[in-house]
Amino acid sequence: MSEVRKHIVFHGRVQGVGFRYTAKYLARSMDLTGWVQNEWDGTVTMEVQGRETLINKMLVGLNHDRFITVEWMDTTEIPLRDDERSFSVR
Repeated sequence: MSEVRKHIVFHGRVQGVGFRYTAKYLARSMDLTGWVQNEWDGTVTMEVQGRETLINKMLVGLNHDRFITVEWMDTTEIPLRDDERSFSVR
């Protein structure tokens, strides 16, 4: 299967609820690479790379956390990077 890389901005109750560390745990458990960080406006930005089915599985896992409420996501497919080896929290 081919890989994709997505730039995602999450809106909703996504800061102060363990979002970034849940994302890191899920991404690493699925061998996805990329990063996640809080933004000044209350959103969370993520770049994630891997098989699209696994990225979608990670997103479902984030939506099933009882503390996290994703109201909507702005998603853009971006070019792959070959210099990442893991998923990090910024």
